[in-house]
Amino acid sequence: MKKILVTGSMGQIGSELVSHLRDRYGSSNVIASGRRKKNGSIADQGPFELLDVTDSEKTEAVVRNNKVNTIYHLASLLSATGEQDPQALWNINMNGLINVLEAARAHGCSVFFPSSIAVFGSQSPKDKTPQDTITRPSTIYGISKVSGELLCDYYHLKYGLDIRGLRYPGIISNVALPGGGTTDYAVLIFYDALKDGRHTCFLKEDTALDFIYMPDALEGAVKLMEADPAKLRHRNAFNITAMSITPKQLAAAIKEHKPDFTIDYEIDPVRQEIADSWPNSLDDSEARTQWGWDPQYDLKKMTTDMLEVLAARIN
Repeated sequence: MKKILVTGSMGQIGSELVSHLRDRYGSSNVIASGRRKKNGSIADQGPFELLDVTDSEKTEAVVRNNKVNTIYHLASLLSATGEQDPQALWNINMNGLINVLEAARAHGCSVFFPSSIAVFGSQSPKDKTPQDTITRPSTIYGISKVSGELLCDYYHLKYGLDIRGLRYPGIISNVALPGGGTTDYAVLIFYDALKDGRHTCFLKEDTALDFIYMPDALEGAVKLMEADPAKLRHRNAFNITAMSITPKQLAAAIKEHKPDFTIDYEIDPVRQEIADSWPNSLDDSEARTQWGWDPQYDLKKMTTDMLEVLAARIN
């Protein structure tokens, strides 16, 4: 039976991924971990370890003591937060990753490493950005993700570790609140629509970015980790996406359910600059071909589900 460790399990993806994995493999086989424990969270629903991944000795001990054989390494700082403190981001994102890889090497673990569309920069093709293309990001977050992709490739080639990963676009969740990312507007807009009937967006109305709904993001990670390795020409950093949308298009989709909803714009120059450096859309054909990536939610289906779920929770 798999023994799975999830780092950064109190974060946007981690909090939902732990539940998803426990449903699939059993609660006792999935160890959540994080730098702090939140009462009433997934930490109370199964095994939990206090873990700061920048502590190499503690990271190795948690893997060893729990007889872990698969690590989903999600502990990181995000794009907008990272621009405020680049040194802290580098410490967590890079030193944390190498500590996880070293623990995996010592104990023969497979590793899931989430990368991001942030690896692309102004020199990358903007439309249908291919799997293999120039990656010259202009943000510290993007730089850390490119470096992480290369480091994972190195550990696979040099040590034979089974390391796989996805380049996530913006993730829209009906559970986790935003955590300091450039695509956060696409979650905040739903809360504002239900509570106030209006939203002030920090990106320009025509800023096209790729997104996926959280259920697809979770299933994509698990499906990749379960894929036959013989079919994977790429191991690491698969482009995936479900929809390329602008704030204006998302607002229009919400208005189909809430006709009185309004949106205005107050541009955050830092996040707008980050968004402008990212692709308008991704080519995810390699993921579809190699391991069967097939998202279930488009803009219409995601919008309907988000509003229904959040309305029930708010009420």
